[in-house]
Amino acid sequence: MKPQHSPPAAASPLGQRAAPRQSDAAGPALSTVWTAWVGAVLPGVLLSAALGGLAMGLGQLDWLAQHGFSALTLAICLGIVLGNTAGRHLQGKAQPGIVFSKGMLLRAGIVLYGFRLTLQDIAQIGWPGVLSDALVLCSTFALALLLGRRLFGLERNTAMLIGAGSSICGAAAVLATQPVLKAKAEQVTVAVSTVVLFGTVTIFLYPWLYQQQLHWLPSSAAGFGVYAGSTIHEVAQVVAAARAISPETADLAVIAKMVRVMMLAPFLLALSFWLGRRGAARGAQGADTPVITVPWFAFVFVAATALNSAGILPAALVQALLAADTLLLAAAMAALGLSTHLSAVRQAGWRPLLLAGLLFIWLIGGGAVLNRVALLLN
Repeated sequence: MKPQHSPPAAASPLGQRAAPRQSDAAGPALSTVWTAWVGAVLPGVLLSAALGGLAMGLGQLDWLAQHGFSALTLAICLGIVLGNTAGRHLQGKAQPGIVFSKGMLLRAGIVLYGFRLTLQDIAQIGWPGVLSDALVLCSTFALALLLGRRLFGLERNTAMLIGAGSSICGAAAVLATQPVLKAKAEQVTVAVSTVVLFGTVTIFLYPWLYQQQLHWLPSSAAGFGVYAGSTIHEVAQVVAAARAISPETADLAVIAKMVRVMMLAPFLLALSFWLGRRGAARGAQGADTPVITVPWFAFVFVAATALNSAGILPAALVQALLAADTLLLAAAMAALGLSTHLSAVRQAGWRPLLLAGLLFIWLIGGGAVLNRVALLLN
């Protein structure tokens, strides 16, 4: 009996056997990988977004809003509570999505934050206001690094995060600086906690200081507004403190604060470049030379600000982008809270609190001096 042979494969017009197309095999493989990735990430993203949405709702309550508790502050608090109690049972399944939320969602939120600003804000407070913001930012961050490292012996990342939160825009600045430093969740939580604590104090302290008419503080409502905007930690805290003085104070305080927020992008670029240069100098002494990390989202942040300044976007679209921004940042804060272990925060001790307290005193006293210097230099 003759052995049976399978029929030859069909040949192409050139006489060669047709090979299976790689795209036919790659398509289902990519689809499977994508489905598996979404399935792994989705639980943690939904959990973070749910906590962020809840924080946004709570942030609308009058009592919390009047006391300067923003959605970002409430989101990290909710995340910490859940992450250190019932949330421990969810950590395994939700972990990939939590990591994604505090990474990519955070960067997307920082980009959309640019739609809160316009370049026209600069003109409303003039160059003295811009200069006072820049002086406060640079001096406060430098002081944080100096005192944090040499006086209190803190880890560099912790000192820098506290400095960023105190000198620019509170929790949002801490979040934006975290990817550049590659800081741990516990370090971020410690920094955010100090911003919340001392920023809340300013809500009650600044109106009282204005009523005292102290000679070393600006006496006019407009001047005090610029001073408040250049020295108070978070935007919500600026609004709460300045509204207690007068509408004029509130308007100028918010503008000065938003100009200060606008300095976030150049700050991140300068910090990344400085860290890269320090790493390169150490690499020249024998270690591998690291690559300077450029925070891409800082460039897109600037582009978003420029686009918003052009005034070509419909108002409804801008409002939708701002709502999405709040949700993204709140979800990122909730994810940070979920991945924060209170035992690690307790190990940080009292030193971060003391550093933040000294920076707080500097912002009040030194900030007033720098505001006067900016006026004299104009």
